[in-house]
Amino acid sequence: MDQSGQHDISPTGDFGSRVKSAVFWRSGTQILAQVISWGVTLAVVRILDPSDYGLYAMTSVVLTFLNFLNGYGFASALIQQEKLEPIRIRQAFGMLILVNAALALIQLTIVAPAAAAYYRESMVADMLRWQSLIYLSTPFLVLPEAMMSRKLEFKKPAIVNLSVAIFSAAVALGLALAGWGVWTLVFAPIAGFWARAIVLMIVTRFWVIPSFNFKGAWSVFSFGGLMLLSQGFFIVQSQSDIFIAGRFFDNHQMGIYAQALFLTQLFATKFVPPLNEVAFPAYARLQNDRSALSYSFIKAVRLIMLITCPLYIGMAATAHPFVDTLLGPKWTEAAPLIMVMALAMPIMTLQILFHPILNAIGLPHISIRTPIAGAIIMPVIWIFAVPYGAMGLSVGWLIALPLLLTFTIYNARGHVGFELRELAKAVMPGLGAAIIMGLAVTLFDRVVIGNFAGHIWPPLHLAILSAVGAGVYIGLCWFFSRETCLEVLRVLRRRAPEPITPGAAQTDSA
Repeated sequence: MDQSGQHDISPTGDFGSRVKSAVFWRSGTQILAQVISWGVTLAVVRILDPSDYGLYAMTSVVLTFLNFLNGYGFASALIQQEKLEPIRIRQAFGMLILVNAALALIQLTIVAPAAAAYYRESMVADMLRWQSLIYLSTPFLVLPEAMMSRKLEFKKPAIVNLSVAIFSAAVALGLALAGWGVWTLVFAPIAGFWARAIVLMIVTRFWVIPSFNFKGAWSVFSFGGLMLLSQGFFIVQSQSDIFIAGRFFDNHQMGIYAQALFLTQLFATKFVPPLNEVAFPAYARLQNDRSALSYSFIKAVRLIMLITCPLYIGMAATAHPFVDTLLGPKWTEAAPLIMVMALAMPIMTLQILFHPILNAIGLPHISIRTPIAGAIIMPVIWIFAVPYGAMGLSVGWLIALPLLLTFTIYNARGHVGFELRELAKAVMPGLGAAIIMGLAVTLFDRVVIGNFAGHIWPPLHLAILSAVGAGVYIGLCWFFSRETCLEVLRVLRRRAPEPITPGAAQTDSA
């Protein structure tokens, strides 16, 4: 990869166009990749048993806890810096290699047997030993993507990710059909990580020799260290439910809850992070213009919530046919859990959107306060909720996430520069229309389908409810928030945005 002055990028006249192109390639291909991945995943879910996913959830908690130490913050530090010397890239590469080799060794020799003893499942140790191979691929995929993100060039990585998604899906389906059971969930991700690392290195021509002399790298280390610490608290916040429940639930109940949680968090955890990856370098380029920064953040909230709210409230309203269609009858127990958890996910999505903007303006010490709060709030709620089973944990999300969002807004508002009324106005077009849509779909399901159609084929049931919901939501948005709808259409059509000015930030009213 070229290590010349291209690393120094400023918000020039075509900056908005490059951000829009980055969003198109990063999120657009991510959606396509997820469609392919989920098509195969749903087939695999029907082949495997809930107990397989319960075992996998136990190892996933361990992987997630350790993965936050993989040094991604060092790569983020390269994105955040306004000027970047080639030696810092080599030093970050060296840091990543050392850190991930250590993580693989620790998981292989210490963590695997300890986790098996905690969960009282010997197979967990065997699975974790194989999964330690994932860490060794990390340096070779994180750095190339970070350098492309810095320049807002997402086309090549997007194509790579899409290609690897197809490859991983083929591996997963092949292993499942061959009767590999839970090992399908182990080896398919390993193959995907290594394929992505190898292809990404080749496509981006990241021919960099790592440096293990870290003199002068304090800025990279300190920023990365703070992000690492922040990520560590976030892991406690997001994984403590599985960690706590894994010791008390049986494999079947654990699998049902874990799959329901995964399904409800799909948009927030799979589609929003790619947008945040684009937002981070974009916000970083605007860090010296707080008016434009605040305007851009509020606009991002408005557009993303316009999509998030109907997806999740619609999921809650159609939970039973949704589960029967996507997962099959052996997963029916997940429907009530999804109905409850889906109502909390718009709050989670909004909370996630705050993370990149605080990091981008060089305030990771402010950003870290939110995951610290989450690492306190979430485990306390899960401890009280776990005696009530999977439904108790599901209701816990409706209690914990509003508390965490309140703290996040309080923590971020003074630094980003937005007003509470601006944030509320950005959220309300999507949320208000989605609530009315959810009530309309529920009423239609109970009164019309329940009384006149009785039990119908789940895919048809879901299609009818989805059509009713889409019609109601689009109609409400068009008549009451037309300017917001037109704004979404302009983004989808990739039209050049109007110049961002302080005045625009003040007069935007959608």
